[in-house]
Amino acid sequence: MERAYRVVVAKPGLDGHDRGAKVIARALRDAGFEVIYTGLHQSPEQVVQAVLQEDADAVGLSLLSGAHLTLVPRVLEGLRAQGLDDVVVMVGGIIPEADIARLKEMGVAEVFTPGASLPTIAAWLGKTLDEREERSPR
Repeated sequence: MERAYRVVVAKPGLDGHDRGAKVIARALRDAGFEVIYTGLHQSPEQVVQAVLQEDADAVGLSLLSGAHLTLVPRVLEGLRAQGLDDVVVMVGGIIPEADIARLKEMGVAEVFTPGASLPTIAAWLGKTLDEREERSPR
C-alpha cells in the first residue's frame, strides 16, 4: 500500500449478525488500513455520512439478510450524490452467485462471499486503492 487507506466497514439494514464484519475490520486493520466500523443497523444514508465524515477511501458493506439488492444501490446513489464516486465499494456476506454480476454492474468493485481468505481481501483492496491513487491521487 502506498499509504494508510481509510476504510469504513458497515452493516446496513436490520441484520444483527456482525461477527464477519468485525473479523474483516480486524484483518484490514492488521494489514495496515485505518478502519472505522459503524456498528449494526445502519441506514444507507448513515453509511454514506460515515464515509463522507471519515474521508474514507473505501467502504465495505456486510450483508447477510438478503437485502443487498435494495440497500447497496441506495448506498451507491448516496455516494454519487455526495460526489464520492472515487470511493471503492466492496460487498461481503451471503450473496447469491446470480446477484454478484448485478452488484458489479451497479458499481460495486468486488463481492466477497464466505470462504474468501482475509489476506486475499486485504491484498485486493490495497492493490485496488493503489491503482486508483496512480490514476488520480486524492
